[in-house]
Amino acid sequence: MSDWTRDEMMTVAAARQLRDGCICFVGIGLPSAACNLARLTHAPDVVLIYESGTLGTRPDVLPLSIGDGELADTAACVIPLPEVFGYLLQAGRVDVGFLGAAQVDRHGNLNSTVIGPYDAPRTRLPGAGGATEIAAHARQTFVMLKATPRSLVAQLDFRTSGGFLEGNGARARTSMRGTGPQSVITDFGVLQPHPASEELQLSALFEGTTVDEARAATGWPLEVAATVETIAPPTKIELETLRALHARTREAHRRPVRLPA
Repeated sequence: MSDWTRDEMMTVAAARQLRDGCICFVGIGLPSAACNLARLTHAPDVVLIYESGTLGTRPDVLPLSIGDGELADTAACVIPLPEVFGYLLQAGRVDVGFLGAAQVDRHGNLNSTVIGPYDAPRTRLPGAGGATEIAAHARQTFVMLKATPRSLVAQLDFRTSGGFLEGNGARARTSMRGTGPQSVITDFGVLQPHPASEELQLSALFEGTTVDEARAATGWPLEVAATVETIAPPTKIELETLRALHARTREAHRRPVRLPA
């Protein structure tokens, strides 16, 4: 029996996608945990950027939102939001956009807007934020989400951010300058685009998971790459670092906020 959970394995697998020294535009939630785990382990010089304008931030605890003071307190510098998007992202200076989503479709398009019809949704979600621009302009994109047939869907309820659009080279015929989603990290393994069709296919599984499990959690007939890697379990250092990060975060978020009188 493993001493790690699927959620921990997902975060570790996502963190391993980042190389040291890369410039990464970070989404809140699961991507933030993965990116900071990478910074605290194998990629100490990764440059983390959050949408609020914090550059080179090194938070000790995971932020609640892009406006969390922890990000500004630990940043190398803070710049205006238009400069983050204009001078860094849209200028092609961001290596990786690390995003979450409520739904991902078979071609890596993302939905973070609504579940159900747009005019009368069952659930209204936070919306795009900067994800639309990040998905379009980061040199490559990684996506994290927990996999169910309701999150990995054949067709989105709403397209918030573009992946490979309809596939088969559709993205290349637009003005989106990035290469699109290169990995979708789930709690069973990793999906990557087929080089021709650009449809997401199974490329790696966690130890102890199966192709049948992956297909059962996917809302389209999931194809399997010619070679499926088995992802190495978390190391002791990765697990201890991740658990300590979450413990510090829980403790910090339990503290009462004292406002000046």
